[in-house]
Amino acid sequence: MGASQDKMHCTRYLNGKGPPPLAETSEAEANGTNNHKNDALIKQGNQPEGGQMILNIERWSLEGYPDCDTIQIIFHFDDGIQSDMHPHPGHSYKGMETMAYLPQNSMGTKILRQLEVAFQYKLLFTVVASSSGEYCVTPADIPLKPLDGEGSGSFGYPDPNYLKTVRKSLKVKGIK
Repeated sequence: MGASQDKMHCTRYLNGKGPPPLAETSEAEANGTNNHKNDALIKQGNQPEGGQMILNIERWSLEGYPDCDTIQIIFHFDDGIQSDMHPHPGHSYKGMETMAYLPQNSMGTKILRQLEVAFQYKLLFTVVASSSGEYCVTPADIPLKPLDGEGSGSFGYPDPNYLKTVRKSLKVKGIK
């Protein structure tokens, strides 16, 4: 470990091959855009192209979250043709529109950002054959929470474990 190695290290930084400057890294983390380490861990899914993820803030509270507004997420996919990543390439599939909800609190907002990353990496939806044999877009294995439900044993709210459950599912996919 002589001076020449130290100089090489410095030269590497001077040539722009070192890590980004601390100020740039801090700004990216504050804006939620610092994913350079996470990107290597996230594998692309097979969600159909052209889907939309639309966000609305609703001025009412989800059951179980009385002190905050609600984030409504609308997912929309038009009918389309299956790609090589789908079960029957070249054949059509039926699109869909569905809604999911999160409380607009710190945890809900963080999960929303993670769901946006999952959507970008095509991990939230997939194409499958229905029981009638028709191919259609359907949610993949990251749970989304609709409104319809009565109690924690159902698909909707209230569900005190949902935010923890979806965070674990996203973490398994490399989204932190």
